[in-house]
This record gives sequence, C-alpha cells and structure tokens, in this order.
Amino acid sequence: MTVLILTSEEDVTADMVVLHLNATGVPVVRLDPADLTGEVALSGEYVHGAFRGHVSAAGRLVSIGGLRSVWVRRPGVPAARAATPSSWLTEEASQALYGMLRGSDARWMNHPDAARRARHKPWQLRLAQRSGLPVPATLITTFPQAAREFAERYPDLVVKPVSGAHPQDPPRAVPTSRVAPDTDFSAVAYGPTLLQRRITKRADIRLTVVGDRMLAARKAVADDADPDEVDVRFAVNTASWRPTDVAPRVADTVRAYLRDAELAYGAFDFAEDADGTWWFLECNQSGQFGFVEVDTGQPIAMSVAEWLARPPEPERPDRVNGTNGARR
Repeated sequence: MTVLILTSEEDVTADMVVLHLNATGVPVVRLDPADLTGEVALSGEYVHGAFRGHVSAAGRLVSIGGLRSVWVRRPGVPAARAATPSSWLTEEASQALYGMLRGSDARWMNHPDAARRARHKPWQLRLAQRSGLPVPATLITTFPQAAREFAERYPDLVVKPVSGAHPQDPPRAVPTSRVAPDTDFSAVAYGPTLLQRRITKRADIRLTVVGDRMLAARKAVADDADPDEVDVRFAVNTASWRPTDVAPRVADTVRAYLRDAELAYGAFDFAEDADGTWWFLECNQSGQFGFVEVDTGQPIAMSVAEWLARPPEPERPDRVNGTNGARR
C-alpha cells in the first residue's frame, strides 16, 4: 500500500521523510494540489455501493483505496497553477480531491478537518489551558481600552499575529515583538490584536510529537541576550538546539492536547522560565523539524516515516459491501 504526501515541490522537510520511506521500500507518491488540473489528475467512481478512486502525479497512478496513510504536509492551494485559475476552480478541485481522500481508510497526519481547527491560535490557547499546560496571560481584542487595562495589569507584554499569516506574496513570517511601555493601543481598533505577558525565559523549547513519540529540543538563552529579542526565529543566538527530557507531567498534558485536537503530529513551542516551567506558546500542526534534527540528530524524519509506513488498521466489522460505517 502507498503513502501519499501532499506538499509543495520545494519542501526539504518532506524530502527527509521520503528518503526514509524509499530506504524501507514503502511506495510513496508525492503531489501538490496546486498542480490540479495540470500535472495532477484525479478520478472517482461511485457505483453499485462501492467507490473506486485514483490520483496521478509525475506519471504515477495510485488507487485511493490502496493508500495506507496521507501526510498533509504543506500543500499548495488546489488548482492554483491551473491554466486558468479561479476561486471557483480552487473550490471545485479542493472538494474533489479532499472529498475523495476523506472517503478512504487511510490514516491521516493530520486530518484536514482537525488541522484546519488546530490552526486557530485562540482555540489552541483554550485547549492548552484545559489540558493543563501553563499559558501566559493573553488578551485578543479590538477594544483599545481593554488593551490599555491589560497592559496596566501586565506591564511587560509582547504582541504577535493572531493567525500568523501575512498578505505579502510570497508570505513572510511576522515576528513576535515586545510592546513599548508608552504604547497607547489606539490602533487595536483596526484589527484583532494578540497581547501576551512576556515570559522571561532561560531557554526555548521545541517539542515535536509524532504519534506516541516525543522528541524535545532546548536552545539556551544567553545571559547577556537582548530582552527585546523575544522571537527565537529572529534572535541573534549562536547556541544550538540540544536534546532534552520531557517531564512526565508535561508529557501527560501534551498527550491530552493532541488527543482532544485529534492530531497525529504536533510541533509545540514553549518558553522555559527560571523555575524550569514550560510555558505553552503554540502548537503548529505542520511545523518544520529539519532544523532541530540537523542540530540534535534526533530521528524525527524517521519517526514520521515509520508512522506513515505502519500497516493500515484491520478491517472493521462495520464495513459492509465496500462502504464504511461511522468513523470513531
């Protein structure tokens, strides 16, 4: 049975996993939904109570019924590179492709419905609280007065985007920034703003979870680090990521988070304070891991490949005449 990877062509992280799958002889097909209806094609037939579907890419044809797993890595917008792209064609292509794949018995990393929900940062924060993870005091608001009052209670704040998206094409990362003490917050009225108490951190933590496997890495913050450099992605820090242990309590709360989020993969970012507490910042359901593996040697790509290559679950008794009962 075949592993299907949905991602862009220039995805080095996916390349790392494909190498492991190829080494073990597991068939893999990789395609970008953006290439519908050009280099990627699909077909599905619903006849006599059964479904038969196929997708093709790079000259390879794969049966949807023959998929063991689907990795939704970083796919492009469906039909974005079609000869005549349009929002209508994108919606048609999206419903056709993902609708057919949803009808398979393949295992997902991660299921599109769960992944879409998991991208919402406000939802992440509430789920983290419910799971027992420490969350810094946070406010998301369009009320300038609410922002001012929050800043009075928590004078040391950072501001970050709610969605992480940016309208620039190609998109660029928007850094988390420290809020100046004299900010008046009038501009909050023009768009939702996320304010969060700054954690005085001694290290950044990246915890990559693949199925039941947890691989944590730690990057220490220098004693003389600029306190305004709060975003590890942009900070001037020559330290490398190093493997670190996950405390049992943290592991339990992270498992609860992933279970309730229905995610098979999650890249968690934490800020470690002087007491050693890991403060939850976010969980990226399709986060990069190559930079961590390069520094630490942790077998993250191999772990993903092993999860994707696992045999499908045994046929369930609720399957009748080739159709599926309700998924549990």
